[in-house]
Amino acid sequence: MYKSTLAIAVAVGVLAQQAGAAGFLEDSKLSVSSRTMYYDADNREGGNDNRESGQGFKLDYLSGFTQGTVGFGVDIQALWGIHLDGGRGHHPNNSTFFPSDTDGSAVEQWARLGGNAKARFSKTEAHFGSALAPNLPILVSNDGRLLPQTFEGGTIQSKEIDNLTLNAGQLTHAMGRASSNRTGLAVAGGTQDSNKFQFAGGDWKVTKDLTLQYYYANLEDYYKQHFLGLTHVFPIAEDQSFKTDLRYFDSSSDGANGDATHFFSNNGGFAKNPGEVDNKTWSAIFTYTLGGHAFLLGHQQVGDDGGFVYLGQGDVRRDGTTRNEGNGGSSFYLFTDSMVNSFVRAGENTTFGQYAYDFARVGVPGLKTSITYLRGDDIRFKSGNGTYSEWERDARIDYVIQEGTLKGLGASLRHGTFRGQGESVADQDQTRLIFNYTYNFL
Repeated sequence: MYKSTLAIAVAVGVLAQQAGAAGFLEDSKLSVSSRTMYYDADNREGGNDNRESGQGFKLDYLSGFTQGTVGFGVDIQALWGIHLDGGRGHHPNNSTFFPSDTDGSAVEQWARLGGNAKARFSKTEAHFGSALAPNLPILVSNDGRLLPQTFEGGTIQSKEIDNLTLNAGQLTHAMGRASSNRTGLAVAGGTQDSNKFQFAGGDWKVTKDLTLQYYYANLEDYYKQHFLGLTHVFPIAEDQSFKTDLRYFDSSSDGANGDATHFFSNNGGFAKNPGEVDNKTWSAIFTYTLGGHAFLLGHQQVGDDGGFVYLGQGDVRRDGTTRNEGNGGSSFYLFTDSMVNSFVRAGENTTFGQYAYDFARVGVPGLKTSITYLRGDDIRFKSGNGTYSEWERDARIDYVIQEGTLKGLGASLRHGTFRGQGESVADQDQTRLIFNYTYNFL
């Protein structure tokens, strides 16, 4: 991260000489975001509860582009997390909410600085640096705690062809949502960093209502993955619509995967070949919207041969020893990526539903609420003999002030209840209270 930060600093100095060029300064954006968060994970079957609160600040400077056939610019990001209160004995050493000190307690604060150099040619943009936050089917940057997860590497996006967006890139490291340091890339169970995640694909907007997607990703020595997606919105009437969202992942082993150092835990479940990636997962989501009401129903099936795999941040050193520095926590492009559980073990069939309401329809803009229920069945025991089930219920209410001095201040209250059987993760009740505010200087 330090080398990339130095490179960004040099780039800023060079571009500052061209700052008079229209666009570089005129199109710049500068903002500071604040997030205050209370996090309570109550493990119902004993063990260490996680009950902490903190304050996060994120400063983003996004320049415009210099003039010329190829325009250049920089993005700079500074992150700062502050520990407010953990409640004595309520900070597990493996917490992903705060980094741990040498004695296992939460550190008082942590910070990191990153940035990207960028270039634009016609309708194509390239970004290189340590503040990348992709949001793609094969890679979703996690923003579920005080500060966001970011990645180091390079990405390129092209919109040269109408209605077609192409994305490609290579990532080498990640910076965790509760860490000052960068680490390599791996999957759950891996003890050796990969440092080479490559991807390519695109989104084709066939019509204004139909979008098709294809992406390919490869985490060297861990897995190869193909993704196919379809999204279609059928307008029924002025205030009614029916949305179909289909997703399919096909993942297989790559290189050293399966060896002791490149082991995949298969999310703690069954695997036909222990340690190896071998999975096909599909999901179908249907949403009916009527005014402020949204009714969602869906189903997801994880293949019998092994668990669903997704890019994780390595929690290991080069010598294979673990380190609890708050660098864990990853997201993935499935509806079952819930508050507490993931529903991605071998054989798991998950049926889920959600009801959401937007109170703007009754004169209270900015107020939204939702309740979600997921039930996973047919989860294969690690031995392969027998199955078990699990369920989760999540509820949330969000409000954003629409006008006045505090315009833009948002509050979110979320509660999740998870219960399982067999080899499932421990039962847990989880509560989060979050306040967000962003002030734009430019």
